Amino acid sequence: MTKRTGRRRFTQLAASFFSIIVFLFLVGSAVFLLLTHPKSPLPDHWNPLRDLSITAPVSLVTRFQLNRALADKAQCKAVLSADEVTFAEMEDLVVDQNCGISGRGLLSRLATADVRGVETRCTTALRLAMWEHHVVQPAARDILGTEARALRHLGSYNCRRMRTAQGQDSRWSSHATADSIDIVGVDLADGRTVNLLRDWSAGGPEAEFLRRIGRGACDWFRVVLSPNFNKLHADHFHLQGPGWGYCR
Repeated sequence: MTKRTGRRRFTQLAASFFSIIVFLFLVGSAVFLLLTHPKSPLPDHWNPLRDLSITAPVSLVTRFQLNRALADKAQCKAVLSADEVTFAEMEDLVVDQNCGISGRGLLSRLATADVRGVETRCTTALRLAMWEHHVVQPAARDILGTEARALRHLGSYNCRRMRTAQGQDSRWSSHATADSIDIVGVDLADGRTVNLLRDWSAGGPEAEFLRRIGRGACDWFRVVLSPNFNKLHADHFHLQGPGWGYCR
């Protein structure tokens, strides 16, 4: 290869590389404008830079939006407020290094269904609201032909250690920081009540409904324990935010 041919080849490669850089810059600029422009045609639930909306359709970026809200107390509360979830802010509860509630509030209504007033943390309320809107309500309509009017629970915060089938564990429960909530049943808009202790193993549409919402809870909580787990959970779903990822 002569020097002239070598220089020509180098010039061609440099021009190609520069063209690629310009192309990537233009594409990147277009994407940036698409994501940041206030009149962007991209729906908010597809835009990773937009805040989470509980009632928006679930998309590939919903998990990213949710995780961002879970990591920021102010944004978590803003998301709840935007979708009219009733979460009355309270001063953080600090008991000791094992017990307390950060991002504390009194939850009494989700996006559609009521909840008997329960002190919990914003992250638990947000996960519960996503589950109620995207799992519980569709399952109630599809299987039971009605809507969920209220979720019944056993509480969220309880400064205690874990309980197991063998007795008390030395580890602290996620309830000690209100990172979980126990759901015992659902009141329906047509006057019926579905509860786990009576209906989980009874067969029929009520059991199908409970099993679907139990499986669906795994999309929004990291740990979900049902009557299938052990006898301590015969009457409730244990829905837990942080954890190792377990669904049974």
